[in-house]
Amino acid sequence: MEERVKSDFNERFVLATIALCKKSKAIAAKLRRADNPNTEYQSWEFLGSFGVDLDTDYKRLPFTTIAAAIAKAKIEENGTLRLGDAIVRSYENGKDGKNGKDSEQAQAKLRRLLACSETPELCRVLRTLLALVSSRGFGNLDYIRLLRQIREFHFDSKKIQSQWAQEFYHSIDNQGQLSGETQL
Repeated sequence: MEERVKSDFNERFVLATIALCKKSKAIAAKLRRADNPNTEYQSWEFLGSFGVDLDTDYKRLPFTTIAAAIAKAKIEENGTLRLGDAIVRSYENGKDGKNGKDSEQAQAKLRRLLACSETPELCRVLRTLLALVSSRGFGNLDYIRLLRQIREFHFDSKKIQSQWAQEFYHSIDNQGQLSGETQL
């Protein structure tokens, strides 16, 4: 029951952020700066109105990270792509001609993500990773799932990291088939 309540809050936040960015360019501009420590305060009005704890880093930073990513990607709706799969797709057909998950750069990105031990470090790593994913045309991330994972990272980082690794190694190829040796 408690998980469902948390899930609803994550969903409400993501959907409200998307709607707000579509409605007001001025607010979208403020939210785009939310992942920068020097300009993050510009998003606090929106975060505060949602009841986000602004004093505590591990509670505030997941929201600033997701709000900035949504505002930068200029999405119309929440997507279905998971983070691990988005990393793989960002490196498919790259310069080395390898499959995305065989790419050394993609594996390095995943390893850096899995090496994070605290939420503030995770949010700094995600900032650049989400910008990369968006620049490669994969703005259709499931931001609700990602927000939930970032918020839970403080309490059970190994569980969340294993989810990202699983998404990466069992990513869905372009034909919608599960790739990897073992299908889930």
